[in-house]
Amino acid sequence: MPLDPHPPSTLSRRSFLARAAATVAAAAAGPTLITACGSDAGGGGDGEKVTFLSYLPLETLSLAPELLAVAGGHFADHGLDVTLQPVKGSPQAMQTLLAGSGPITRIGQIDVMTAVAKSKQPLVNIGTLTRGSSLRFVYSKNNVDLANPRSLLGQTMGVPSEGGTSDKVVSLVLANAGLDPKQVKRQVVGLTPGTFNLVQQGRLAGYVVSIDTANVVLSQHEDAGVYDPGTVVKSDSQVYVATRDGLTKNKEVLRSFMAGVRDALAAMVADESFDKTLETLRGQYSFASLDDDEIAHASLTTMRDLWTGGDPAKPLLVTDGAAWGAGYDELVAAEVAEPGGDAKSWFDNSMLPKSEAGAQ
Repeated sequence: MPLDPHPPSTLSRRSFLARAAATVAAAAAGPTLITACGSDAGGGGDGEKVTFLSYLPLETLSLAPELLAVAGGHFADHGLDVTLQPVKGSPQAMQTLLAGSGPITRIGQIDVMTAVAKSKQPLVNIGTLTRGSSLRFVYSKNNVDLANPRSLLGQTMGVPSEGGTSDKVVSLVLANAGLDPKQVKRQVVGLTPGTFNLVQQGRLAGYVVSIDTANVVLSQHEDAGVYDPGTVVKSDSQVYVATRDGLTKNKEVLRSFMAGVRDALAAMVADESFDKTLETLRGQYSFASLDDDEIAHASLTTMRDLWTGGDPAKPLLVTDGAAWGAGYDELVAAEVAEPGGDAKSWFDNSMLPKSEAGAQ
């Protein structure tokens, strides 16, 4: 549900914008590192130390499952002391995973499939987090309507990295509409709400952001519009990824990690108001979209629908083979992924808790 252009908040508009600017400035200064076991912000717990490689910055609610698994003690309950380590985008996440810098990461289905199909990288999806796209196209309703892909032709879209998931999703939206993706230029831009100024100036048709950033932009600009590419793209799910070798070497760690994520997700799905979720998260973290009640509730509500596929009774994290295969077919048809791959061999539900994996 769209946010009111001027949402009620415990903060004034000026203080919210100041805090958002401070958050952006802090992120620009360099990557942060969050280490914790349970609710201990300082980390150093007694559990087995594990590094999670995050292609996302830590200051986003898109990382809510992992943040809550740390702050709420869900990883600790399964014997893990988890460090959330940000890396620069999904290509680096895959590289550092393959180099053995950590046993697990979370990236897009598109990145996994294109990498495995093209260069046979030994990557395996061990759990599907979202049942749809967690990306949003932000645009100005005064200039274009990105719900109509033809409005993108001859324009420039802002993306966080060249050739990454966001870039590929733009191509898929166009290809699925029978349009040539090459007719739309891409420009690497920051993912902050401030980039919307370039959209208002007409220098960008729009740009690709996370759900919570899209909600921040909606709260700040009456002319802002948001398009969900998941309405036409099948393959833009978020998945947890390990290496084939890691499935054997790190089996117990991976099972414990996925159990911690599952418990965090289950807690958020059951927390209808998100009051307990937000209390726990805010006890350890502070960033713009988390600190604002309206934005946090709207963002987590949308994400909950993505985690459950709109049906809370369905098992969490389980990869559906038919949906996974349909995503690969889409990528091949759009010439985003190489053909001839065996998509069903690229996922493995056995690392999930038996209560979930057995409910397929």
